[in-house]
Amino acid sequence: MTNPDEPPRGAGRCMCGAVAFEVRGPLRDVIACHCDECRRSSGSYWAATLARRQDLTIIEEGLLTWYESSPGIRRGFCGGCGSSLFWDKEGRPFMAISAGSLDKPTGLNLVAHIFTAEAGDYYPLADRLPAFAEGNHGVVFPPPGW
Repeated sequence: MTNPDEPPRGAGRCMCGAVAFEVRGPLRDVIACHCDECRRSSGSYWAATLARRQDLTIIEEGLLTWYESSPGIRRGFCGGCGSSLFWDKEGRPFMAISAGSLDKPTGLNLVAHIFTAEAGDYYPLADRLPAFAEGNHGVVFPPPGW
């Protein structure tokens, strides 16, 4: 359960402010997903962190809209400005959050790339971070102890 006395570790919103949220708990470092679905939903690769579901509070739901992109997976976005905000897989105790929607400073680092076999042909992957052509090899899951 979210502890209202704990200060937020992260807060964020969509571009127009109709959807806002805060996280009172740890955030995982950022993973860049290059799969076709993430590229189409965001316009490029999707950089995301994770939060435990119990630590995430939607403060302003305003125009929050959910789209089921594949069975058991939904993506949350603002129906007003179109900002891509959340990725949610049914049955998991955590939710992915767009790193770009977080207020700075985040204290997070980009640590890996996943599904690079589907990456766009208009950008190089030249940062020397771990890169996985297929699947995620466990890097998208929460840190031990969550």
